[in-house]
Amino acid sequence: MSIGHTLLGLLESGPRHGYDLKRAFDERFGHDRPLHYGQVYSTMSRLLKHGLVEVEAIEPGEGPERKRYAITEAGVTDVARWLATPEKPEPYLQSTLYTKVVLALLTRRDAADILDVQRAEHLRLMRDLTERKRTGDLADQLICDHALFHLEADLRWLELTAARLGRLARELSA
Repeated sequence: MSIGHTLLGLLESGPRHGYDLKRAFDERFGHDRPLHYGQVYSTMSRLLKHGLVEVEAIEPGEGPERKRYAITEAGVTDVARWLATPEKPEPYLQSTLYTKVVLALLTRRDAADILDVQRAEHLRLMRDLTERKRTGDLADQLICDHALFHLEADLRWLELTAARLGRLARELSA
């Protein structure tokens, strides 16, 4: 996720302080990985340097002065361009799991055990996500659905690979 573009998008609804941007980000997108304050302020500094935001006001606070940031027209254009650009699909053509299976076969370890352990871990995570989806709001449900669909695809791959282990072992030893 582009944190800079996300913060710019949040600024389109109106100027905000860094603290407010962090809170809005965490509430909407940071359920599993909230932003650190340093990340917000370093990102805002970069956006300011590139002319995508401006400091609308500097207000005194209990600690350091508080800057209120506003998005510029260049920032609005940048967000629009980012939103219109499709994300590159992640095909995972060389996954760590595939590497483990091949290495297990090459070193005469039980690759089926690796697949079984991974299957159990996927199912555990799927149970956790299903519970989170059941009790969460719509945003949680959509996030969990995305993760669950990917985990289901991984499970299909695990099953297919398990069914082909003998053939893969023969090809690797040839």
